[in-house]
Amino acid sequence: MTGAAKVLNGRCLCGAVTVTVQTENPRLRACHCDMCRRHTSGAFFSVDTMPGTLVVEGPATSFASSDWAERGFCGTCGSTLWYGTVHDGMRHLAAGLFDNAAGGELKLEFYADRCPSGYSLAGDHRRLNTEETIAMFTEVENNA
Repeated sequence: MTGAAKVLNGRCLCGAVTVTVQTENPRLRACHCDMCRRHTSGAFFSVDTMPGTLVVEGPATSFASSDWAERGFCGTCGSTLWYGTVHDGMRHLAAGLFDNAAGGELKLEFYADRCPSGYSLAGDHRRLNTEETIAMFTEVENNA
């Protein structure tokens, strides 16, 4: 991390769900897995935040999308709120909740080899293919 914590305030489309969280570096990550693309109709962009600082208010709910993950959404408007990992309780917040995607810069793509042929993300950032993504998440889960 790079410095003092910054408080981020975000909200869903209708404003019924609000989130407050802290970050030291609002790096952006994008995921092109089948579940993220079905959930968001494109890549899922998340903001790097500090664990244990998230406060969610309003009708937020989640869907167990697999044995290891959940997807959060607003119970009123359906806006995507987070991708959560079950093994550690982390919630990776949707960048769209925050103005200007919290001012973050894209640093990492997961499942880059599954990005649809109709678009690609520009820039000089790390791109993990399916095998590399699975290996990274398996390592993280095993160390939790």
